[in-house]
Amino acid sequence: MKINKFLLPALLVLSIILVYFNSDDIVESKEVNIYTSRHYDADDLLYEQFTKKTGIKVNIISGKGSALIERLKAEGANSPGDVFFTVDAGNLANFQKQGYLQPIQSEAIKQVVPVELRGENDEWVAVAKRARVIFYNPELVNENEIKNINYEDLSKDTWKGKIVIRSSSNMYNQSLVSSLISNLGIEKTEEWAKGLVSNFSRKPQGNDRSQIMAVANKKASIAIANTYYIGIMLSGKGGQDQLNAANKVKIAFPNQGNRGTHINISGGGVLKYSPNRENAEKFLEFLLSQEAQNHIVNNTFEYPVLSTVRPHPLIENFGEFKMDKTSVADFGKYNPDAVKLMDRVNWQ
Repeated sequence: MKINKFLLPALLVLSIILVYFNSDDIVESKEVNIYTSRHYDADDLLYEQFTKKTGIKVNIISGKGSALIERLKAEGANSPGDVFFTVDAGNLANFQKQGYLQPIQSEAIKQVVPVELRGENDEWVAVAKRARVIFYNPELVNENEIKNINYEDLSKDTWKGKIVIRSSSNMYNQSLVSSLISNLGIEKTEEWAKGLVSNFSRKPQGNDRSQIMAVANKKASIAIANTYYIGIMLSGKGGQDQLNAANKVKIAFPNQGNRGTHINISGGGVLKYSPNRENAEKFLEFLLSQEAQNHIVNNTFEYPVLSTVRPHPLIENFGEFKMDKTSVADFGKYNPDAVKLMDRVNWQ
C-alpha cells in the first residue's frame, strides 16, 4: 500500500507525540495538589516553605476524610490529587483500603521513617507522632496509684465513676482499641472495654480538651487524651480557661513497664492517580526534613519523627517515655473489629 507523500510527515510527527506521551519521562507540572483533612493553620506556612524551597506550587483541597473519598470516587482516574495528608493511622489505612493510595518509592523517606510508622506496602508514612496518655488531677489521684499504670488497669473497680473519654466514633479511640486488639487479642480487649465503660463518670462527650477540662474541674479523676492538646492549652492558644485547666492536671504515660505508651501519627501518602507523583514524594520528603519537622513540633505540639529534632519545650517538659512500637498499620487492620467491639460494650 502506498502512503501519500504529504501524509508521511504528519504520521511521523504523530508517532513522536505518541511516544512522548507514553514515556515515563513526561515532564510534570510545577505544582502539587494536596487533599487534606488536617485543620491546623500552621500547615499553611509549611506549604509556603515548600514552595519557596522547591518552586512547586501547592494547591489545597481540604475536607473531612469521608468527603475527600467521595470526591476521589467521582474523579476516578482523572483525579488531580497527588497527596493525602491527614491525622491518625486509621484514616490513612481507610484510604488505602479504598484503593486510593500507591506505594511510596522514595528511599529517602524509607530511610528516616521506621517500619512500624508506615502503612502496608509503604503506601503511607508518618510525618509526626502523638501519644494517647492519661491526664489526672493530683488532688483526686495519689501519684503512687498512677505512676506505674497500664491501659489495662483502667477497667479495674478502682476507677469506678472516675474516667472521662471521647465517644467510640472518635478515630483516636478506635485506634487505641485496635492497638490493644493487636497486643491482647479481641477477647481480652473486649473484657477490658466492658470494664472501662463501667468506669465512665459520664456519657462520652466533647473533644480531647473537654476531657482534660473535666479532670481539671474535678468532674472526673482521669482522662484519656492526646499529648498535643495539652501543649495547645499550656501555650495559651486555647484561651485563659484552658491554660488554667492545663496547669491543674498531670500526665501519666501508661505501660512503661512493658510495651510502652500508645502512639499514633499524622501522615501522608501518594494518591493512586497522582499526575505529579515526583512532586508528591518531594512534598513528603520535605515534611520529613529538619526544617519542616521543627515547624511541626513547634506549632502543633506533636512529637517529631526525626530523632534529631526535639519536641516543643512544653511537651519535652513531660519527660522521655517508652513508646509502643506496635505497627500503626495494625490500627487500620483491626479497625472493623474495634468498632464492633466498642458497640457491643455500649461505648457510646
